[in-house]
Amino acid sequence: MTKFFARFAKDESGATAIEYGLIAALIAVVAIAGMEVVGTNLLAKFQEIAAKLV
Repeated sequence: MTKFFARFAKDESGATAIEYGLIAALIAVVAIAGMEVVGTNLLAKFQEIAAKLV
């Protein structure tokens, strides 16, 4: 039983998976925020062009 706990304490695969998950979540948040800004600016530019065409 003590070998099981010693092996469990040394196992870091779960921590690595959590780290990769956090990195992926951070990248997703940054990508969504960037797309939001680009979409807002693009919408404003299209509205400006549409106003000049009318």
